[in-house]
Amino acid sequence: MKILVISGFLGAGKTTFISTLSKKCKKDFVVMENEYGDIGLDGSILKEDRLKVWELTEGCICCSLKSDFASSILTIANTLSPDFLVVEPTGVGLLSSVMNNISKIEYEKIQLLEAITIVDVHCVKDYLNKFKDIYIDQLKNAHLIILSKIEDATSKEINDTVCILKEINPKAILLDESYQKQNDKWWENIFENLKPHDASPTNTSFNENHVPDLESISFSDIHFENVNTLLEFLVAILRGYFGNIYRVKGFALIGNAWTKFDVVDKRYVVTLCQNIQKTNAVFIGEKLKKKKLKEALNQHPQS
Repeated sequence: MKILVISGFLGAGKTTFISTLSKKCKKDFVVMENEYGDIGLDGSILKEDRLKVWELTEGCICCSLKSDFASSILTIANTLSPDFLVVEPTGVGLLSSVMNNISKIEYEKIQLLEAITIVDVHCVKDYLNKFKDIYIDQLKNAHLIILSKIEDATSKEINDTVCILKEINPKAILLDESYQKQNDKWWENIFENLKPHDASPTNTSFNENHVPDLESISFSDIHFENVNTLLEFLVAILRGYFGNIYRVKGFALIGNAWTKFDVVDKRYVVTLCQNIQKTNAVFIGEKLKKKKLKEALNQHPQS
């Protein structure tokens, strides 16, 4: 079993990339999801693609869930025995520690490949300022860096981002065009083009108890009267009415229409989606005003 770690900060687009990989690449692989928070929303999305998903929540596989992480990998290798395991760490995880943890359990049946990091082109400067250590660690320990959400980015924004990334990790291969537009051969060769991982990751020399002082709160049974009500709620999030929220992902019902909404830093996206059986939302940030969120959603929080 070969293991590919697909890293990236909160909201970078890791799950979307993995979902596309499952459709484009004709490989047998299992996904291990490590989400920040107690609801496995991304796991539900990937299961819709008929992927086998192993979920680890309420902890980080680079520190607090080390033993569970290692045990899960060994269980997957010895029971499901897929050709490939794709690991999606939590967005605030140290890539160097994740790679190191896997390296410790490598043997003839388990081989760790070079890592991929997904980077939201719109957030690089802001996250380097707010979460420098973790962000640089995710970039320096990647063999392939893929820019996401570049469809609505300007040429200057893309070029500036490329310059920053090359300065941080000049050895990495950098994809600065839409991965959605890559041909079938590119997708088929993703796993083959990645070499076995060097057992000496590029550490950024700080303690593994690195997780920033972020909070998360989750809600279920999310309903909005109409689209405008949802948009007003999202704008209030961006304006800081509910605290410093960096990431929101959720599914809600607007009438009978299933809707997906995402907030990453200072941007939001709302799209229609298929019925996923249950509406949920998770909010991640600092100094969350949980009472106001509860009142706005008219719900009881799950955590």
